[in-house]
Order: sequence, then structure tokens, then C-alpha cells
Amino acid sequence: MFIAVRNILKAWLLLGGFVVAFSALGWWLGGLRLASVFFVVCLLMAATVFWYGPRIILASLGARELTLAEATLLHTTVERLAARAGVGRPRLYVMPSGHPHAISVGRGVSSASVGLSRGLTAALPPAELEGVIAHELAKIKQRDVVVQTPAVLLAGWLVEASRIGGWLQRALLFVLAPVAASLVQILLSPRREFAADLRAADICESPHGLADALIRLEQVNELVEFSASPVTEPLYTVNPFEPVGLAAMFSTHPPIGERVARLRALDAEWRERLRAA
Repeated sequence: MFIAVRNILKAWLLLGGFVVAFSALGWWLGGLRLASVFFVVCLLMAATVFWYGPRIILASLGARELTLAEATLLHTTVERLAARAGVGRPRLYVMPSGHPHAISVGRGVSSASVGLSRGLTAALPPAELEGVIAHELAKIKQRDVVVQTPAVLLAGWLVEASRIGGWLQRALLFVLAPVAASLVQILLSPRREFAADLRAADICESPHGLADALIRLEQVNELVEFSASPVTEPLYTVNPFEPVGLAAMFSTHPPIGERVARLRALDAEWRERLRAA
């Protein structure tokens, strides 16, 4: 409960701070008249981020909603796990990428979406796929999506703003990218992934499906090329980017090995049972 409340406060501080900061900039540049204009424009932008941010992110990743007729079993699985997680059934989206990854975005426990790539549904066996879905549902339950959705979107806008600089693009990116990365790092702690892992293990009634999935996804990352904006890194179950350059600045995931060790520790006798089998 504390994590959820903290994330909601972070989201409101982010959007409110965005409006206040640019209104102050308008005051500095042109007094009350320009500050009023900046305030109204930024208020509309903040409302757009809050209400339409999830759709904007999903559209940028080429996701489309997956109908019940297309994947009845997958919808049934998500609905069952959502009931265990204590959240409303999220909208289910499919992303065309052959790289296995999943994301979650939304405004709360009853208005969220989960996106699964075609590569993910093809690569993972049922128990591991359930673990990944449960991890994303845990992020919804903890309201991680409430803060990570606007944070990623605003950071992405900052990075994209450097493209209008023409021959100044590199200099603008040098200035704006660290600002965007700092925003993401302040708001999105790696601890949220540990908390989501633990809740996912509780949802699935076993930590091993997710632990095995994390290992498999780490191995696949080395074999399958992935292309997307590094700003979207916080959205994924594991970091799909090489930790170099711009991608390293936006990395918010803890090491896979540490996550797997914490999950395995929830079932201390798993090695003995495995040997006995």
C-alpha cells in the first residue's frame, strides 16, 4: 500500500512540477502574460500525458489490441492472474517485434494495459509466460505504471526535442539527454523491480516460472536484435538494451542474477526437489 501511495504522489509531483516549471520559465521570459500562456499549454500537455500517455507509448511501439477471438487462452490466463493480483483485467496488446519482451502502461489498477511481443509468446513456455505477465500485473498493482508511463513519455519528448536543433542536434542532445535520464532515475528506482518480482511469485504461487523466464530473456537478449528508443527501458520486464551510450543513462533494472537469486530464495528447497526428480 505504501508503494502504491508513493507512486501516485510521484506521478502528481511529476505532472505538477512540469506545469510549474514551464510556467515559471514563461514568467522569466515574458512576465505574467507569457506565464499564463505557458500554464494553459502545459496544463493541457499534462492532461494529455495522463489520459493518453499509455496509448501514445503503445502506438509508438507498434502495438495493437489483441482480441479475444485471436488468443482466447492468453486472455483467460491474463484474467485469472489479474484476479489473483487484485487488479482489473487489463487490455491486452500484441507488439509485432520478434524480440521477446513485455510492457505495462496505464493510469491505475482499473485502467491499465499489458503488451506482449510476438517473440515473447513464441519463446516462453506457459509457466514462464505466466511469470512475466504476473510481473507486469504486479507493476499495475503497485501503481508503478502510474509514474513510469508519464516519466517515460516526458523523458522521450525531451530527447526528441534535440532533433529540432539541426546542426545543434548533438549539442542539444548532450544537454537534454542527461536531464531526461535524471528525471527517470529519480522517479524509477530499481527496487520496484524486486518488489514486482516478489509479488509476481505470490500471484503465481511459485517463484520459479518468473526466475526461469528472466534467465531465458537474458540469454535471448544476446541473440536477438532489439530496436526501440532507449528511453522506454523502464517499461520492460528486463532491460533489452546494450548498456552503452544513451541506453546506459536510462537503465533502471537491477542485474538479472540478483533478481533470480532473490526469487529462488523464496523456495530454499528447490535444489533438493530438483535432484530428487
